[in-house]
Amino acid sequence: MSFESVLKPGLFNQQHFIVTGGGSGIGRCIAHEISALGGTVSLIGRKTEKLEKVANEITSDGGSADYYSCDIREEDTVRTTVQKILGTHKKINGLINNAGGQYPGPASSITQKGFEAVVKTNMMGGFLFAREVFNQSMAKTGGAIINITADMWGGMPGMIHSGAARAGMDNMTKTLAFEWGHKGVRVNSVAPGWVASSGMDTYDGAFKAIIPQLKEAVPMKRLGTESEVSGIICFLLSPAASFISGTSIRVDGAASLGNRMWPLPDASHCEPFNGLHLSETPDVLK
Repeated sequence: MSFESVLKPGLFNQQHFIVTGGGSGIGRCIAHEISALGGTVSLIGRKTEKLEKVANEITSDGGSADYYSCDIREEDTVRTTVQKILGTHKKINGLINNAGGQYPGPASSITQKGFEAVVKTNMMGGFLFAREVFNQSMAKTGGAIINITADMWGGMPGMIHSGAARAGMDNMTKTLAFEWGHKGVRVNSVAPGWVASSGMDTYDGAFKAIIPQLKEAVPMKRLGTESEVSGIICFLLSPAASFISGTSIRVDGAASLGNRMWPLPDASHCEPFNGLHLSETPDVLK
């Protein structure tokens, strides 16, 4: 059994993709769906054991995946990693800049070191990977790049560092789409809202206590699934999206719209889609 995608079987046959942050959560789900559609996947992350586990899941399902330990914040490491990938796979059809991380806290308490660390992970790392993939491969062959951002249009109180970085990635998406379009490279971003992913289990304290209540701020009165994010990413990687570039798609159940003056009634007919056969509910939501 493998990922049950709504897209056609064999869509990504003979194609190769890079997924940063592929060792868990949304990145893991994206890698599974790409593989189920016939693509080969290179998983990128810092923890080898997590990457190896996902690669083994994919190969056990009959897919093809390898992995590379890489700190995406280090320019020389990123350059060398892309060189290694091309030494094996020759061409990169798609890059999914999914890796990221942040911690909650009021702006008044966030240090320069903390702010810089989050910006390097959530924005600089994505730029470095995009640049190297373009320079080493896509400038010659074309391709698609998907940047994962977040709902930051109304600010991100409690995570100013991540909000600034994600807003930067949104602007970077537009700039790269324009600069690289003549080379057949499409660049888009996807902004997940509150998604039931393993990343939720990384938080503690007061923020952890809020997580089970997040669905009350969503008109659909539920959280999203990793598969609902993965599906739009795979569509954007597909030929059907060949004239879509420089745009951002929100996957948030309309939670980023409206205002507090409009009450949210109970919801109905809002069943989630979950194609990942190995999907796991985060501990904080059990």
